[in-house]
Amino acid sequence: MSLTDRIRQQFEDSAELKRSAAAVLTEPIAHAVELMTAALAADRKILLCGNGGSAADSQHMAAELVGRFERERPELAAIALTTDSSILTAVGNDYGYDQVFARQVRALGRDGDVLVAISTSGNSVSVLNAVQAAQERGLAIVALTGRDGGKLGHMLREQDIHLCAPHERTARIQELHLLMIHCLCDGIDASLLGDD
Repeated sequence: MSLTDRIRQQFEDSAELKRSAAAVLTEPIAHAVELMTAALAADRKILLCGNGGSAADSQHMAAELVGRFERERPELAAIALTTDSSILTAVGNDYGYDQVFARQVRALGRDGDVLVAISTSGNSVSVLNAVQAAQERGLAIVALTGRDGGKLGHMLREQDIHLCAPHERTARIQELHLLMIHCLCDGIDASLLGDD
């Protein structure tokens, strides 16, 4: 396969996944928008966590909520638990990396908040521990996973929302996660501000 054919195939694979995923993810994303909008309207906050590319996605979504997505609106309460290097290194050193998000959830999370937990495999131990801590604290969970949802998919309760990218390849899952994040941000804006 030539380099240009390989690149073209990447575009085609990504586009095909997005088309096919719309059928299974549109309603769950809408439910997640409703859940998150209700929390924000009740003066609650969104906590976000993930590792690697999922950490970047957590920070991206928090920035869109605190700043703005595409329209002017008041700031929305969102915290990416991936950004405080002092907390991450202190907790990682003293308790182990698997506790870096869970301890923050227990410190910052309150009943009625929402945890957005992102893991392409659904098996990231630090994210699983954060979800467990969130459930203990009364937070709702919006989980973004891929493949079969992993252990995270099995941890979710009826009131939680699972947005599982139906693909095996990490790059495709991450691309779909970004689209889902943009759908969530757009939906929250539309719910708070009305349709544009």
